[in-house]
Amino acid sequence: MGKTVSVKDLIRNKDKKNKLMLKAERTIPFILFALASISILTTVGIVSTLLYETFLFFREVSIIEFFTNTNMKPLSRVEPSFSILPLLTGTILISLVAMLVAIPIGLTTAIYLSEYASESVRKAVKPIIEVLAGIPTIVYGFFAFTFVTPILREFIPALQSTNALSPGIVMGIMIIPLVASLSEDAMNSVPKAMREGALALGATKLEVTLRVVIPAAISGIIASFVLGISRAIGETMIVTIASGSSKNFTFDITQSMQTMTAYIVEVTSGDAGAGTTAYYSLYAVAFALFIFTLLMNMFAGHISRKYREAY
Repeated sequence: MGKTVSVKDLIRNKDKKNKLMLKAERTIPFILFALASISILTTVGIVSTLLYETFLFFREVSIIEFFTNTNMKPLSRVEPSFSILPLLTGTILISLVAMLVAIPIGLTTAIYLSEYASESVRKAVKPIIEVLAGIPTIVYGFFAFTFVTPILREFIPALQSTNALSPGIVMGIMIIPLVASLSEDAMNSVPKAMREGALALGATKLEVTLRVVIPAAISGIIASFVLGISRAIGETMIVTIASGSSKNFTFDITQSMQTMTAYIVEVTSGDAGAGTTAYYSLYAVAFALFIFTLLMNMFAGHISRKYREAY
């Protein structure tokens, strides 16, 4: 005969299980909060480190000189000088070249995939485009230096072996999947009823795309542009390999330039001793880069909220 269990024991066991479940339910929010706090604490730690090291740098270098001087010679033994303007100019110029490549190609790709391509073509083409996003950036850098630059020098003899044009073009190619994917998602979110209504009124396919779909998806499209610019500003390996290390304050994209990220790589490679003014300058540049990209992302969020259409 099986062991008999009284009703009282069953109730007692059920109460124990309920108490354990209740304790687990009370504990889970604290565990989730702790895990969610990791990203916040990491951000606070990064910002705190940048602020402290930047403060140490500006104790040695005037903040006015840093933002107004045009000479950047951090490792000079005679008279070192620090200025973010050459690095900022190189960063902006290369990013502009990249977006001049990425925006038109990425947007037209998104228009084709969203409005003109069949389902079978879309399934085949989109993964191929997104493969570009999976290629390591160092490969893009060597591609720009060993392949794109020699070709460009055939047409632009004055182009230096390291320059701003070549990495800008290759960086734009790298950003195409980001712009295309986000823009296509924004266009696909536009209801088909709007397209069908415009077509019923006699509009052509192109008119529907330009006058209905794109205006309705403009918030997502602009956000993709701004995020693409932020991606270009923060790119490191392509510009480190292909743009050179010359800290020239110039607007000539055929010349060698250095971006803020490339400067950080140069300083952290060991050329500047720890604790020196040149070493602390990398934190000042990194903090400026952090503020720059933060403002760009905030602008993208503002555009998305301001022009977002709810359907």
